[in-house]
Amino acid sequence: MDLTKYGHACVALSKDGRRLVIDPGAFTEDGVIGDAEAVLVTHEHPDHLSVEALDAAWAQNPELRVWTTAAVAEVLGDRDGRVTAVTDGDTFTAAGFDVTAVGEWHAVIHPDVPRMQNVGFVVDGTVFHPGDAFTMPGRPVETLLTPAHAPWSKLQEIIDWVRAVSPVRTVSVHDGALNDRGLGLVNRMLGAGGPGTGAQHLVLASGETVRLP
Repeated sequence: MDLTKYGHACVALSKDGRRLVIDPGAFTEDGVIGDAEAVLVTHEHPDHLSVEALDAAWAQNPELRVWTTAAVAEVLGDRDGRVTAVTDGDTFTAAGFDVTAVGEWHAVIHPDVPRMQNVGFVVDGTVFHPGDAFTMPGRPVETLLTPAHAPWSKLQEIIDWVRAVSPVRTVSVHDGALNDRGLGLVNRMLGAGGPGTGAQHLVLASGETVRLP
C-alpha cells in the first residue's frame, strides 16, 4: 500500500491500481481526489471537507463514492446513493480497501463550543485516520495518522495517545496551521528528540509518498 500526504489532514491510499482519499478539505491542493474511486470524510469542519472539491470530482467521475458521518451526508445529499452515512463499528469496502468506522465525536475544543460527529477510519486493518479525536482504534494498527496540532489538543495528549495506540509508525497530519518553527518543534517531540512514543515518526511533504509494508 502507498500512502501520500496532501496539504493539511488529507491522505490518499493506493494499492493494485486503485485509490482512496481521506479528508480532502480546504487546505488540500486542487485536484487531489483525481482518479480516486472513493472518499472518506471524518467530519464537517472545512479543513477536512471541501464540498467544492467533491463537486468537481463528481463532475469528472459521477460514480465516486463517499462514506462519512450522518451530518456530512446531510450536507452533501444522497447523490443517487453514492453518499453513505456510517457510524462506529460499521464495516464496508471502498475502492478495494476494507474499512471500519471507529468513534462518534469530535474532541472537545471548549465546553462552550458544541461537539460534532466525528468518525475515524481503520483501513485494511493497518492504517488509522482518527479525524479530530484521540479515538482508540480498538485493534492493533501499524500506521497511525497523528494530528500534530489542533485547537483541541496539547502535545502531552498526543504523545500519550500514540503510546496507548502503540503503532509501528506515525505519520504527521493536521499540521497546516503551523509555521516551519512550529512544525520542527512538534515533530521533534513526536520523534527521536522527544520523550518517546515507541513508534517511528514520519514527516511527509505535501505530495510525498511512502510505501507501507
